This record gives sequence, C-alpha cells and structure tokens, in this order.
Amino acid sequence: MNSLYLVNQTKVNLDEVVYDESLSQQINDFLDEYEHREALAKYHLPVANKLFLFGQTGCGKTMTAKALANRLQKKIFIVNLSTIVSSRLGETAKNLSALFNNVSHKKAVLFFDEFDSLGSIRDYDNNDTSEMKRVVNTILQLIDDFPQDAILIGATNQIQLIDEAILRRFDLKLEFKNPSNEVLDGFYNQLLENYPLEYRKIDRKYSTSFAEAKSHVYDAVKKNIIAHEKAKLAKA
Repeated sequence: MNSLYLVNQTKVNLDEVVYDESLSQQINDFLDEYEHREALAKYHLPVANKLFLFGQTGCGKTMTAKALANRLQKKIFIVNLSTIVSSRLGETAKNLSALFNNVSHKKAVLFFDEFDSLGSIRDYDNNDTSEMKRVVNTILQLIDDFPQDAILIGATNQIQLIDEAILRRFDLKLEFKNPSNEVLDGFYNQLLENYPLEYRKIDRKYSTSFAEAKSHVYDAVKKNIIAHEKAKLAKA
C-alpha cells in the first residue's frame, strides 16, 4: 500500500509561498473556514475540505498543498498516480478504493498531483470506455464519502482533461497563473536575501513561473560566486 503514496515530511510555511492577492485571499478564506468548522457545524453549515488547484507548471500548486498541511498540522499523503493507473481491467478503480480506505481515516491531507493522469485510461482502448466510466464512478463515490476531518486536494496543469462530474465535487477551484512582475520582484527579493550583497546582482526574468525564477536565481548566484572566487585567485 505504501507504494501508492508518499508521506511528505517537508515543512513549508505559507509565507514561503508567493501568491497574487486574489489567490491569497481565497486560500486564507479556506483556512478560516476550516479552522472554525466546529462553530459552523453547530448551524449545519457545509465546510470546504476539497480543493482543486489548476494552472501552469511551476506556479506553486504542490508547495501550496504542503503549506496547507503544515498550517493545519496534518500529515500530507502525496499520491503516486503512476502506480495507481493501470491498464489491467478494474485495477485502477481497485487501487483508488484501497488508497482512500487506507488514508481517509487519518485526518490527513490527501494530495493528488497530476490528477489528469487518471484520464489516460481513455487511451487504453478508444473503442471501449467502460474502464474510464468505472474509474470516474469510483472517484465520485470516494469523493462523496470523504470525511470532513480530512482534506482532499487535486492538482493539474491540464484542467480540460478532468471529467466535469469530478470537478463539481470539489468545493473550491483555485487557478495558479504566472505571477505578475510586482509579485516576481518580491519573490526575487525574498530569495536573494539569503546571499551576501556582492552576489545579489542578477538580471531578473519576468513572464515566468516561480519555479523557473528560482532556478534562474540559483544559476545567476552560482555564477556570481564562481566569478568572485576566480577573481580572488587571480589576485593571489
């Protein structure tokens, strides 16, 4: 069973994840609601505990899932979909049921990255969609039965591949886009604060994701350090 997911131990704080103002507000509203769910439950009000994160690669979806788990002091189970999706008839639905039954009672965060991988079942036999229907029906039932004291998060870069009936089961759909220049500047400043002043001079790239911006900073700072070391050796 452990091959179906990873228990992530990495601690990510929300203040380490940079969002635009609208997305940040949506996430804070979700946290407020979930953290006060007992008060809301007294009046039989539904509490959101199923989030779907979609948008471009490298814009913070996985980091957000980890940060939410850390903030709510929950374990996060990161699902390895490649071990769940199977070409063998009935195996995918069986694997999904086993996964949900194993972790749903643990009051944890269950995070499905690359959720669109489940759609690859369509490719096994284009003339027979019975397996896809079986998987979709299984997911719908498992989502409907998901306990309120746990959190389900799905993520994808290709939301158009996700079955509409599945998407409707998620309480919140949060879109992740490439950050604005202003947000990226704040992100660059945050990263560069870790280095001495003489290594912080870099050409900043815009119209890019957080992941690409971070790689750019690391590459530029490494070059600055190496250039500085070479200059010292030349003077020696």
